[in-house]
Amino acid sequence: MTESQFVPRAEQHILIVDDEPNILILMEQVLEELEEENDVILLTAKNGEDALALIVEKHPNLIFLDVMMPNLSGFELCQRVKESPELADTYIVLLTAKGQAFDKEHGLLIGADCYMTKPFRPKDILNKARHVLHLPDGHFPGNSDYWTVGSSRWTSGMKRRKTDMP
Repeated sequence: MTESQFVPRAEQHILIVDDEPNILILMEQVLEELEEENDVILLTAKNGEDALALIVEKHPNLIFLDVMMPNLSGFELCQRVKESPELADTYIVLLTAKGQAFDKEHGLLIGADCYMTKPFRPKDILNKARHVLHLPDGHFPGNSDYWTVGSSRWTSGMKRRKTDMP
């Protein structure tokens, strides 16, 4: 498929939901290339309740959703979204440390479109977003296969966004 065949929807949104701040920062760093090159809007939420409010308001095209969160888990949020006729077309990637076959089966059974485990390969996250949003392939800078939250490996080469600065 050639680059000219990709026709992205206007104002595409990606929602990243995780209760771990370092994961949110890392995911934003991985996906900010789409923001800059394709006018994709990145949204973040630190818990399931905030995420649900954003989902209803913005109807994101793609959600990267952590499973293990307090109050409203990723499984519960996924199920609520997929049961809503207005939101059921939202593409949900469960991104979690829960890598057991049972967890994956459960996630897919309740409606998740994809199940990815942590640690993840940043280029896989970026490629998944490009595919779901029908964006042209880009070049992923660097050759890191896995990033571990809190390690100097990802923090040394990454910069925090101005909006994240204290």
